[in-house]
Amino acid sequence: MTQYHIEEEIIQEIAGGEFEREPVPQSKLKGWKSFLGMYAGEHAAGTEFVIGPLFLTAGVSAFDLIIGLLLGNFLAVLSWRFLTAEIAVKNRLTLYYQMEKICGKKLVTGYNLANGILFCFLAGAMITVSATAVGIPFNMEMPKLTDTTPNGPTWIIIVILIGAVISLIASKGYDTVSKAANWMSPVIVLAFLACGIVALNQLGVKNFSEFWAIWGEGSEPFPGQIKYTFWHVVIWSWFANAAMHIGMSDLSVFRFAKNPSSGWTTAAGMYVGHYMAWIAAALLYAVYLRSPEAQTLLDNGEAPTVAPGPLANNAIGVFGIIAVVLAGWTTANPTIYRAGLAFQAIMPKVSTFWVTIIAGSVATIAGLFPAFAMKLLGFVALYGFILAPFGAIIVFEHFFHKQAGIVKNYAEVANIKYNKAVFLAWAISFGLFYFISVQFNVFLSFVTLPAWLLCGALFLIFSRLIYGVGAKSI
Repeated sequence: MTQYHIEEEIIQEIAGGEFEREPVPQSKLKGWKSFLGMYAGEHAAGTEFVIGPLFLTAGVSAFDLIIGLLLGNFLAVLSWRFLTAEIAVKNRLTLYYQMEKICGKKLVTGYNLANGILFCFLAGAMITVSATAVGIPFNMEMPKLTDTTPNGPTWIIIVILIGAVISLIASKGYDTVSKAANWMSPVIVLAFLACGIVALNQLGVKNFSEFWAIWGEGSEPFPGQIKYTFWHVVIWSWFANAAMHIGMSDLSVFRFAKNPSSGWTTAAGMYVGHYMAWIAAALLYAVYLRSPEAQTLLDNGEAPTVAPGPLANNAIGVFGIIAVVLAGWTTANPTIYRAGLAFQAIMPKVSTFWVTIIAGSVATIAGLFPAFAMKLLGFVALYGFILAPFGAIIVFEHFFHKQAGIVKNYAEVANIKYNKAVFLAWAISFGLFYFISVQFNVFLSFVTLPAWLLCGALFLIFSRLIYGVGAKSI
């Protein structure tokens, strides 16, 4: 046995049995029901209580929102099923170990660090969401849409306590994360549905035309927000989870699937969470916008507060508070789990438990700052734009390595620690399209797909140019 294989066995023993650096064995594979509960729970979750209202602040019309979300979420499901799940079942590796085989250990360290930190920021936004519910009995001041820093000691204490609980659940591994989602998701889905129905009643909606009129032809965006059109909604909803599907992060989840058809279970998350729940949350905010408090803020040129806890409490009382807390958990749990895997790829000799606790601690610190939740539309677009092109490396190699005449998993085969082709492909595609977005004021989600395609194509070209053709390069 080589020294490399001895080290791998030692790392596996320390890591804690989550198969971080080996294919998931047949005996540990899971049926589609495990993924259905997880995706329904993760995507009918804390983010939805924020994103739904933020669409209203962006001045969307009824057609843009309702039809745009139908199309955008369908494109997301197709991405998960035919890209992520397909490759995950074939290789059964985490994203991080797969990237290491292609990129080399040195290059992938930077990627894993960025990936883990961005996941922690997203999980932090969900801790923020849960805190707005837990804080209600304590008369806590809620964060405003423009707030960036903690607004008092009560906020800090509540966020830290919630972060500690979520981190402990996530540290127990995928089985515990999956079970928690299955237990909580039916409650959360029911709460969103109840919120939507109650809000419609509070708005006095009696037929479909009155429902449509809530958004109507759209409006001017709130102060500090940008105007969303039909294509903003379609592209943003498709790439809201770009890092997970075309960015291949959910290789780490679907490596446990018995077959690629489990990828269809993401539809539960998209159409229950990213469709029904977003619209229900928008209805809650529409009710609040009619209140004297919100009208006063608007008259003063300020954007009314988007605080999920009070919005849900106003509709369905204590059940709403509980639902918001659980919703934050079911998003933060798998997100912290993913972040922990990213950090473990950097520190492979540290156990799964401790890297997840580290990830949870970073997420909790991020949760103290409401800006991540209040600017969620922009943050999610940036996070997908940064990480998605790396997924193109895996996709293009998987489907086109033979046609391009390159060696699959080149860094592992050639025993190199830094794959120049990967870095050049990502840097050029990221730099070019980020410049276009900033210089010409192009919505960032609009350039995510072009950046992804360019990165994949450049990777094949640079691999051929730098490392030669096929086995001749080894």
